[in-house]
Amino acid sequence: MSIPEGRIDMVIKLKQFLGNVNTLEVHDTANEKILCQLDEIKPAHRRWYDTLSEAKADRPYDNCYWCLGASTR
Repeated sequence: MSIPEGRIDMVIKLKQFLGNVNTLEVHDTANEKILCQLDEIKPAHRRWYDTLSEAKADRPYDNCYWCLGASTR
């Protein structure tokens, strides 16, 4: 299987929500925008979740302004 260059975790992207444990921001990959800059998140800082509530129960994530809205920052 060939993976297009620059596509973040395409093989394991089976979960919809991506948390950045460095910035404590969570993204909805089903609504990804260019300004989310998901490819910039270091692999060590990525945590994948099935639901937004699962992500928020794990860490105090803020919503990404671009893909989720309702950011508190």
